[in-house]
Amino acid sequence: MGKSVLLVIGGGIAAYKSLELIRLLKARGIAVRCIMTNAAEEFITPLSVASLSGEKVHSALFNLTDEIEMGHIELSRSADLVVVVPATADLMAKMAHGLAGDLASTTLLATDKPVLIAPAMNVRMWLHMATQRNLETLMAGGIHVIGPNEGDMACGEFGPGRLAEPVEIMAAIEQQLQPRILKGKKILITAGPTREAIDPVRYITNHSSGRQGYALAEAAAAMGAHVILISGPVALAKPFGITRVDVETAEQMLAACESALPVDVAIFAAAVADWKIENSSLHKIKKSRSGQLPELNFVENPDVLKSIATGKRRPQLVVGFAAETENVVANAKAKLAGKSCDVIIANDVSGTVFGSDMNTVHVVSKSGVENWPELSKVEVANRVLVHLAGLLK
Repeated sequence: MGKSVLLVIGGGIAAYKSLELIRLLKARGIAVRCIMTNAAEEFITPLSVASLSGEKVHSALFNLTDEIEMGHIELSRSADLVVVVPATADLMAKMAHGLAGDLASTTLLATDKPVLIAPAMNVRMWLHMATQRNLETLMAGGIHVIGPNEGDMACGEFGPGRLAEPVEIMAAIEQQLQPRILKGKKILITAGPTREAIDPVRYITNHSSGRQGYALAEAAAAMGAHVILISGPVALAKPFGITRVDVETAEQMLAACESALPVDVAIFAAAVADWKIENSSLHKIKKSRSGQLPELNFVENPDVLKSIATGKRRPQLVVGFAAETENVVANAKAKLAGKSCDVIIANDVSGTVFGSDMNTVHVVSKSGVENWPELSKVEVANRVLVHLAGLLK
């Protein structure tokens, strides 16, 4: 029996993208029923949604015929996954506070199935403390979130709040519908940058956003794994159902990884600083009146990936990430051998990969090189975990 999705379409200009999402779902053989809010009908028509989905569109809570044939309770539990696109500030607030004044909110409150939301709204609405508080509440309650992206808004402003693209939402849906092929496995994942102090107010770091590592963590959890995420400082919420350990320095990250062992798989997606300041100051370094610059002495940090890969409690699979600006595959092959790991996921970061939602990777192992096309980081995460599941004994 095929998978099915209940799609709740919220009222926002981004609602038009739900039509493309329905097309993608149908193309993959996933059945889709739709609920439209009254506000959604101001942007797209029920006829368009029904034509693409091949199903009746539901919108009224107090519809006698619907309640007899497909009541809101049955509707909320008939699908494998409930998806909200776009998840407006209003819908998120209703979900966070358990309100049930229309069919969409009532169905979301009554469902016992996983829920994935794709927020979209004005940047100021997204960044407002009320919306962020509601987001934290929803994620703490197990709601999965894709996006929003950063970009130009229909209102003319720029920033976070733009709906994730339909292909990204589709990848997140497939992630949630993924068979639990990693059930019973324990997976360690590192993510984000590390920070090395210069003095109490300054540090050296890098541009890593942590998005790829967090996407891997959520994908692994969706596939049934017990996930321990060792995270450097990032502006990302903890995915539901995982254990997150927050660290700052490379030494702290290594210690946290060692404490998490034994695990079946270790994936090192963090961008760990290669060096630290040997003579970091306990007090803020003052600017010299004579113009003399402070002398900073760099020393190498511990190699987190190599330390785990060559340690006595080595996981069955050790996977590293290689962020390169030139000779990507050649450098990845050298890293594969030099770090004693099983797989290297290499990508070119000379462009705008850091902070972006897209990635182009090369999977390098002793058996050869696989060149993957440009994919969303969610899609990369899904494919990486499926690939690794096939390597586990």
